[in-house]
Amino acid sequence: MAEQHKERCSFGVLIIHGFTATLDSVNALCAPLNELGIPVRLPLLAGHGTPSPEALRGMKWEAWLADADRAFQELSLQVERVIVIGHSMGALISLNLAARYHGKVDSLVLVAPAIKLVSVLAPGRPFHFSAPFLSRIIKNWTLKTDFSGPIYENGTLHYTWAPTDAIISFFELIKITMQLLGSINVPVLIMHNRRESTVRPESALILYDRIATDPSGKSIFWLDRSGHQIFCDCERETAIREIVGYVSGRIGQNKVHG
Repeated sequence: MAEQHKERCSFGVLIIHGFTATLDSVNALCAPLNELGIPVRLPLLAGHGTPSPEALRGMKWEAWLADADRAFQELSLQVERVIVIGHSMGALISLNLAARYHGKVDSLVLVAPAIKLVSVLAPGRPFHFSAPFLSRIIKNWTLKTDFSGPIYENGTLHYTWAPTDAIISFFELIKITMQLLGSINVPVLIMHNRRESTVRPESALILYDRIATDPSGKSIFWLDRSGHQIFCDCERETAIREIVGYVSGRIGQNKVHG
């Protein structure tokens, strides 16, 4: 057992994709983070990455969190502490892991965190009260790709539609996560776009204000031109560079205090 403990790395990174997304939406982070010499894990959440969005029908947020939790525990066998990076809904799941695993989550990188959506049916929006009723009538919901720069042609980033019941469960995850913010105090980098048509920019400010992290341990990095798919849009290099720098800083800080 002592030998196994000795072989563990100090840090690992867990990357969690967003709602209806594929691994292509966040894959660009992997190679630069691997160059830091630390393990990187990228789980595919239940109902995602299949030929048809039908795989999401009946899926609940608990299944998505369970998949991320499983990947977290597997990575924890290899490393002492985990830096969790989440995009959009993946940021919500990252926050849930931080609330669940005090002392094991080193820090968070929350990219376009889905706290307040543009959709008027989402939690905190004017017509959220009607979402359950509409879900009984409208079974599928069309989705669009949000880009500011050239269209990404190297992969499929997300489904073109989603079952409405899965969207309702996503909404539930938003509300549950908001209740946890006061119990989460790990260092956090929040990254958001000043203009996009999926998650409202005020989400970054709400998260910054409500998370219990000391002001010295939290920051917001703003992008000016990107759409929601940050890691596949016109500022992807800037976003990746900032995140790799943050992760490298966390590793370096550990060495200084170690």
